This record gives sequence, C-alpha cells and structure tokens, in this order.
Amino acid sequence: MPARGNEKLEKLLEFVDGDVELQTLWRCSNVLAVDRLGLNDHGPVHVKIVANGALKMLRIMVERGVEPGIVKEYGMTAEDSEVVVVLASILHDLGMAFARKAHEIYSVPLALGVLKRCLPLCYSTEEATIVASEVLHAIISHHAPNQPLTVEAGIVKVADALDMEKGRARIPYEKGRIDIHSASAIAIENVTIEEGEDKPITISIEMTNPAGIFQVDNLLGAKIEGSGIEQYIHVEARIKEGDEIRVVNFDL
Repeated sequence: MPARGNEKLEKLLEFVDGDVELQTLWRCSNVLAVDRLGLNDHGPVHVKIVANGALKMLRIMVERGVEPGIVKEYGMTAEDSEVVVVLASILHDLGMAFARKAHEIYSVPLALGVLKRCLPLCYSTEEATIVASEVLHAIISHHAPNQPLTVEAGIVKVADALDMEKGRARIPYEKGRIDIHSASAIAIENVTIEEGEDKPITISIEMTNPAGIFQVDNLLGAKIEGSGIEQYIHVEARIKEGDEIRVVNFDL
C-alpha cells in the first residue's frame, strides 16, 4: 500500500503487519465467512483490496478539491484522513470473526482495541481520540442502515463493494453457492478506479457477460446510494461481446 511520504500511515502499517491479534482476527473472520457460511473472503486479502481502493479514491477526491471530514471539522490534515480510511478499511469486518448479522456493530469494540494500541504511536491523546472516532464511524456506517456522515466513511462504504473481481467470487461459487450473487460476480473480470472528467472518480468494471450488471446495479449501487459521495462517482460497465465492448454508464 503506497504511503507516499505519509509517515504516520507508514508507521501504522508497520504496526498492522506485526500485530498478532489483528492477524488472528482476520483469520477468524475467514473461518466464519468462508468455511462456515460459504461466503467470500472477509480476511486480509479483502481488507487490503478495500484499503487500497479507498486510499486511491480519497487521494483523487482531495486532489480535485473535496475536503475530508477530519480536515473540515477538526482542522487536521489530508494525511490524517488517509489514516482514517486505511484503518477503517482494514478493521471494518472484524466482527465477522463471530457474527455475520450486525457484524459492523461488533467490529467496533474489536477495532477500538486495535486503535488504542496503534494510534499513540503517532498521535497525542486528543488527536488519537478524534482519529479513532472517525475510524469507528466509518466502520459502523459501511453497512446499512447506518449512514456515512463523512467523506471518509462514504469512501470506505463504496470501496467495500469494489472487491468483486472474478477470482474473488470463486470460493462461494465452487463451494456450491450458485445464486445471482455468485453467478454475477463470476462475470466480473476487472475493476479499476481512475480520475474522471465530469466527476472526480470513474469506476470501470469489465465483465464477460451482462450478468455482471447485477453486481453494479444491486450491490455497488446500493453502497453508493446513501454514501454521501454519490456526486463524486461515475460508474461504467464494459461488457465484452465477441470482439466488441459495449459500455453502459451508471450515475448511481
């Protein structure tokens, strides 16, 4: 994950890489999600995909003049907003270690334990408390019905839905979970996040057949709607049809 000179983020990522409790919670999340429920990955690969996507979206939006919540309300920096989205991304599914339903709520106390260990490495008590509150808000609002009230929280919610490429759907599909969710996910080849033209962010989703539209319309669309950052995102589906590519545009 590119820290780009953000020393606080770099130090916190070093902590994450070496924290046995966090690594074990990710393992437990996957035991519940994959082995017991037949769902897709909710462990370290998933959260790193979410964190990278969230960080890329945040940086594009900041470069295009969008002000993060921690900057607007607390007078902190864009680098601190990067810390918020990355930590929220890597901690958002910890509750999956023991429950699927309301996992976003159960993730909060587990995440708080991690935050209390790592944030003092970079922040004063006051600053750490602010960062923790922003991270926890993003965690609890990544799943409906909780509504994101900051740019950072909205970004994490949307980024969570972008882990949909074909290889990521194979686990539930091969375990026999053949429904519209897994079948449509198999159609997704590639997901890219780029700076857009009319809107800061363009999310481009390449798919092998129109079944993948379900992922965009019902799953990604549900995440973008009510995220609070709808006005900054354009989504396009690129459907391979023989030698041609049909582009379907969404403004969700």
